[in-house]
Amino acid sequence: MGRVILVAGVSRYLGGRFARILTADPAVSRVIGVDVVPPPHDIGDADFVRADIRNPVIAKVIARAAVDTVVHMNVIATPTGAGGRVSMKEINVIGTMQLLAACQKSPSVKRLVVKSTSAVYGSSPRDPALFTEDATAKVLPYSGWGKDSIEVEAYVRGFSRRRPEVSVVMLRLANFVGPRVSTALTEYFSLPVLPTALGFDPRMQFIQEDDGLEALRIAATGEMSGVINVAGSGVITLSQAARIAGRPTVPVPLPLSGVFAQIANQAGLGDFSQDLLRFLAFGRGLDTTRMHSVLGFTPRYTSREAFEDFITYRHLQGPLSRDAVKATEAMLRGWAAPAARGS
Repeated sequence: MGRVILVAGVSRYLGGRFARILTADPAVSRVIGVDVVPPPHDIGDADFVRADIRNPVIAKVIARAAVDTVVHMNVIATPTGAGGRVSMKEINVIGTMQLLAACQKSPSVKRLVVKSTSAVYGSSPRDPALFTEDATAKVLPYSGWGKDSIEVEAYVRGFSRRRPEVSVVMLRLANFVGPRVSTALTEYFSLPVLPTALGFDPRMQFIQEDDGLEALRIAATGEMSGVINVAGSGVITLSQAARIAGRPTVPVPLPLSGVFAQIANQAGLGDFSQDLLRFLAFGRGLDTTRMHSVLGFTPRYTSREAFEDFITYRHLQGPLSRDAVKATEAMLRGWAAPAARGS
């Protein structure tokens, strides 16, 4: 008898793809996808149940199906994808609390996998070269996805203490890139001109979307437990990424980046959160020793190859036309000038 796996967050791209991957795994007998809206994409042979993890009804879904493995992929990264910051916070934190409460009540649940993020380490000039899983943020994320993910992990640790017989895995994944995945960072690199922090060239690590989903599959069907960093090997600097994408850059003084971000968000250029701005200034590096030794996983793509794959499939290679570059640079400088006068 194979595993019965519940995937929370199945209506988003990664959750839907993950459910479809699980249905093809011979070690899995049934997959149940849960979300508040029907998935707009193919989820294979997975059964979809319309349910909100913020509602205690999720406990009934787990009980009726005798779920033994729960994969929590319902932590939202951007406010625009949740209908605003308040709704995002409710889904991420309150939803996690309710889901864990349902798992705690269920005698059938034996395994919990949480898709977390390397954003819990924050980004600061005092960071180590590589964060191990035992390290903590030098400067805690104080807003958005990073802050929510720290709270989510705290609730998961509390659950693990209350149900020590349940195997718990938290994967702290580097930034996803790939042909179809959409994140605040992929939106940033899709801009015709990249605003950067003046005087900074951060190191970045990525995980290609297929590799990230494979890591989650191994975690869901395996026996390991604990916190595990997941990232492609090596690093790539922001200036290298800009050259690969053929994108010109416009340096913005770091003290003005917050004002610039507000203007850029209002103009619909992307989701420039404070955490993203700090990442674009200071970067982040992950130690992936446990990924190899505990998870038993080696990504097919290095960080550079993952980024190149994203650029190739999105047809983002430059250079852009001179007119397009000049027009965009003038627009960005036009926004930055009033911000500088008002600072």
